[in-house]
This record gives sequence, C-alpha cells and structure tokens, in this order.
Amino acid sequence: MYLSSKCSSNCDVIEMGEEVKVVVPESVLKKRKREEEWALAKEQERVAANKKKAENRKLIFNRAKQYSEEYEQQEKELIQLKREAKLKGGFYVDPEAKLLFIIRIRGINAIDPKTKKILQLLRLRQIFNGVFLKVNKATLNMLHRVEPYVTYGCVNIFRILFSFVSAV
Repeated sequence: MYLSSKCSSNCDVIEMGEEVKVVVPESVLKKRKREEEWALAKEQERVAANKKKAENRKLIFNRAKQYSEEYEQQEKELIQLKREAKLKGGFYVDPEAKLLFIIRIRGINAIDPKTKKILQLLRLRQIFNGVFLKVNKATLNMLHRVEPYVTYGCVNIFRILFSFVSAV
C-alpha cells in the first residue's frame, strides 16, 4: 500500500512499507545539474586565470630585470668612457640629451602672438606648468623663441623616478 503526502518543499513523499522515497521535481534536478556545471566552469576559468596571471608575472619580472641590466650596462659603459678620456688627458662630453623638462616662469603680460602660440603648442598655458619634451630641431627652435618665458634642462631616468616617488 502506497501513502502519499505533500512535502514542505513541493515534492512528493512516497512511503513504501518501511522505505521512504522523496520524489524531486525534474525542474529542481535540472537546476541542480546546471548550477553544478556552472560551478565547475567557473572553477576551471579561475584556475586558467591564475595560471595566466602567474605566467604574466614571470614575463613582467624578466622584462624588468632585462631593463635593469640594460641601464646598468649603460652606466658601466659611461664610466669606462670617462676613465679612458681621463687617462688620455682629455675629457668626455656626454651625448646630447633626448628629453627636456620645460617649466614656464613668466606670465602673459606683454607677450607677442607668436610666442603665445608657441607656449600653447608646448602645453605651457599657465605659469609654473611643466612638460617633458623630446629633443628635436623643431622643439629647440621653439625653445629659443620662448627662452625669456621658460626655463628648461636635461633630465635622466633616475631623476624622473625620484620626482614621481616623492610626489606620491
């Protein structure tokens, strides 16, 4: 004899003698299966992302190490060239800088239109604004034109890094 009664979770409970079987609706079974599949897929994606992140970290570390060695080699070469020049009785002249830092030091009063336009092109619209620029013939020509209004100088990578670290 089968007795059927309603379960609180919308499932039928069938009692067969002493055995009790719970009949779960098919939609609930499908939902459980779908959630298990999603959890498995999410776990696989997480493992793949962690693996890729580890590879990227190694690549970034190796690249940074290579750059560091390159800068160290350049410094050693520069020191060697200076020593050789000193031994020969001469002096070593550094190659021209590739990067300039320019700061505007004067305001807008009594500036002719051409100079004003050059300052705009150099992104120096306000007093005490500063910009980094690559050195080329056009830049140098513009700088000579606006020299009374700006100050500039050569920078190296270490000064730039220190300025950013101190600013932060």
